[in-house]
Amino acid sequence: MSSAFLVRRLAAALAIVVGVALLTSLLIRLVPGDPVELMLGESAAAGDRAALRASLGLDRPAPEQVLAQLDRLARLDLGESLYSRRPVSTLIAERLPATVELALAALAVAAAVAVPLGILAARRRGGLADGAAMGLALLGLSVPSFWLGPLLILLFSVVLGWTPVSGREGLASLVLPALTLGTGMAAVLARMLRSSLLETLSEDYVRTARAKGLGEAAVVWRHALRNAALPVVTVFGMQAGALLSGAVITETVFAWPGIGSLLVEAIQRRDFPVVQGCVLLISTTYVAVNTLTDLAYAWLDPRVRATA
Repeated sequence: MSSAFLVRRLAAALAIVVGVALLTSLLIRLVPGDPVELMLGESAAAGDRAALRASLGLDRPAPEQVLAQLDRLARLDLGESLYSRRPVSTLIAERLPATVELALAALAVAAAVAVPLGILAARRRGGLADGAAMGLALLGLSVPSFWLGPLLILLFSVVLGWTPVSGREGLASLVLPALTLGTGMAAVLARMLRSSLLETLSEDYVRTARAKGLGEAAVVWRHALRNAALPVVTVFGMQAGALLSGAVITETVFAWPGIGSLLVEAIQRRDFPVVQGCVLLISTTYVAVNTLTDLAYAWLDPRVRATA
């Protein structure tokens, strides 16, 4: 992998992050609602409102506020929360472990479901197992998380009483959010793996491996799966990068104390620095994961390395 390829990928990632920071600073000012009124109430005196607005820096013109925010971001300073007056970086650091825990659990669920489902569908092409596997994948793609989450709560928490309804109270409370967040990702990966594996199984080197007397399981796992995984790696990276944004809905449904719920709370309070910090973290994570995916794809595929 050449250094020029690496520099181009990193430069593109940095440009996207800077663009997201600028757009967020501009667009967040268009959100209706006054954070001062939300903090003091509509019955507060005009002098109290003016004093609070001046202390928060909200009395300055919008372009000046945007430039000040961008200047802080250039110094890796996310600012302070308008509501709690605590550093945004501290608020994010407190909530980040819960989101990372949920994202890793969702990735584990997606991989554990998608890999055997995709292989089973490819090996039983056109059969009952193939139809059932792809039917389940289609169902997983069709069901939105804001509907699946309450349904799982109703079944496993209310009716069966196996898991907590909401919150972060140990491993049992992680099961339903991870299933909700990982189901859609598992469906996408299973369909992609099936399609890629079917194409790979028709290649000459696979037929040669079969002609040498290798069993079907060895042919699939030792020869076909590595090459079939190349496009799946790309999709996996894109889905993994989107987990933080997808976790916003899931964390809200399950009252999971992560970045997603922090973002929703900040939007409701019009806490602009916290909103911008959360959006910037989500976008940076997405860009970083996709950049690493590009590099991993180049490492796995010699043709990409040669082109780079």
